[in-house]
Amino acid sequence: MPRFNRNRFVVAVSFVFSLFSAHSVHAEEVVVYSARIEQLIKPMFDAFTKETGIKVRYTTDNEGALIARLEAEGKNTPADMLITADAGNLWAAARAGLLKPVKSDVLDNNIPVHLRDPGNEWFGLSIRARTLIYNTKRVDSSELSTYEDLADPKWRKRLCLRTSKKVYNQSLVAMLIAEHGEAEAEKIVRGWVANLATDPLSDDTRALEFVAAGKCDVTLVNTYYFGRLMQKDPSLPLAVFWPNQNNSGVHVNISGAGITRYSRNEQAAIQLLEFLSSDKAQNLFADVNMEYPANPRIKVDPFVAAWGSFKQNPMNLVKAGELQTTAVKLMDRAGYR
Repeated sequence: MPRFNRNRFVVAVSFVFSLFSAHSVHAEEVVVYSARIEQLIKPMFDAFTKETGIKVRYTTDNEGALIARLEAEGKNTPADMLITADAGNLWAAARAGLLKPVKSDVLDNNIPVHLRDPGNEWFGLSIRARTLIYNTKRVDSSELSTYEDLADPKWRKRLCLRTSKKVYNQSLVAMLIAEHGEAEAEKIVRGWVANLATDPLSDDTRALEFVAAGKCDVTLVNTYYFGRLMQKDPSLPLAVFWPNQNNSGVHVNISGAGITRYSRNEQAAIQLLEFLSSDKAQNLFADVNMEYPANPRIKVDPFVAAWGSFKQNPMNLVKAGELQTTAVKLMDRAGYR
């Protein structure tokens, strides 16, 4: 009978315990790379940790830097989840092989089909409506109708737009291509350019300020920029108009997330993603930035709800990514800078 070696036994037990402990530590922490700033994500992470005991460690940066970091880190990445705005960015991350498919009945039930990747590599968590804002002193709402109508000569020298370099407008044009075809979409964009009252502006807030000042009459922005400005000065002569309600619906985009391909704590990360789609977190995720919940069962914040209800374009947002390069080239040809 072999002689019992106490030292070897102690070493073996210690090794097994250390492995178990290491696994437990990993399982109790999720690492997130987020293009949403800290004030927009920390409340949800704190609520998740309070409910589950799982800690969330996060790094914030712009989407390009985070995607490049994931590519550089490869299998060595500490990140379990990527959060970013715009389906085009999420599509690019998935296309680069940085995300993995997720099987989850919870996510399937909470997030509508058009707001998630067909292969379940990313899921929308809040909706960003890109719509028309007009000067109430210079425009009668009866003049407004569709995105396409902004190319009509009646809007000559009356339109302001944000620069084409921002992904928000690239995604809008990509969806127009998906809906109308490239030739017709280019005709629409050329009409927008012909109707500009000034060169494209640096951001949505600047465009809104130009409309409020009467330097142009109408613009296209994400509604939360409108909300921020109106909270500061409710007297501004600005109002929301929901276009395309008799056909395709309002162009929407998302802030969303996916699980990284080399996640070390996949199950905990999925648990966090499911939590972010749930009743408990959806208002937190959307309300802090005056967005709309992606989960259709969740009520919209009263301040946002006051802008009125609207029909969304039901086309899957994967098109915003698939046609992004085509959209950028089209905008360049059309002279939209």
